[in-house]
Amino acid sequence: MQDGYLLAATGFKRFSYAELKKATRGFSEEIGRGAGGIVYKGVLADERVAAIKLLNEAIQGEAEFLAEASTLGRLNHMHLIEMWGYCSEGKRKLLVYEYMEHGSLAHNLSSNVLNWEKRFEIAVGTAKGLAYLHEECLEWVLHCDVKPQNILLDSNYQPKVADFGLSKLLNRGELKNSSFSRIRGTRGYIAPEWVYNMPITSKVDVYSYGIVVLEMVTGKNPTMGVDAIDGEQRILIMSVREKVNGTSAIGPQMGKIMDPSFEGEYDVEKMEILLRVALQCVEEDKDARPTMRQVVEMLLHHDKY
Repeated sequence: MQDGYLLAATGFKRFSYAELKKATRGFSEEIGRGAGGIVYKGVLADERVAAIKLLNEAIQGEAEFLAEASTLGRLNHMHLIEMWGYCSEGKRKLLVYEYMEHGSLAHNLSSNVLNWEKRFEIAVGTAKGLAYLHEECLEWVLHCDVKPQNILLDSNYQPKVADFGLSKLLNRGELKNSSFSRIRGTRGYIAPEWVYNMPITSKVDVYSYGIVVLEMVTGKNPTMGVDAIDGEQRILIMSVREKVNGTSAIGPQMGKIMDPSFEGEYDVEKMEILLRVALQCVEEDKDARPTMRQVVEMLLHHDKY
């Protein structure tokens, strides 16, 4: 009865392990992996192509898993990956998502297929998805692991934020007392609050988003250093901030900042607003960072700023 209620409440399907094993041809085509588990490409019985995530075995209890899955199943936004269902059979726990044709932003950045226009659109779409998570959900959802590997691109290169595996669901109003020592993001993208064990708020996602945008604009990966928290991440922020700060016209500096793969082909005004917004997002003081909703506004109405 409980399962039937869950399906009625969320509108997504409970799959059997056998169904998903068949859909993935015995989990034969791996398309990604992370801390949470391995993702396989599959074709469901109704011929929809899916991304099927086999979660690591050491996962939360049954009731907690079903509660988490039902919450994710309720999230609905054009810039969030859609979850179609789940499987829970003993230790075997899987999540079934829509398949994204062009894979991750990380993959696309490394292969230099994204021009400045696509990158601007990806920045806007990602911001909209995160703003929805932070402000418009029934539960308040933090992502806590925003990075290029978790931003997926559809057949039109429209972005969808993926993998809320590290999300912590918060009731509104409880934010001030929250400190999740268990959760950690990804080296190179994590906000200073994680390192100093300060309270974790939606501003950790804003910070990580800022780093992702700096990477999209400059082409520099913040995880390449030995110690990314004090290494490449900081060098990336400081080098861009030095060139931007103290000058009202960034134009002349843009050539030194931009990803060389653009080969000089970009809209200076739009890239400048991306840079300025990203630098606000990566302020050390979380209160100096904008909300994701403010980021969307700044990117869409940049002529007013």
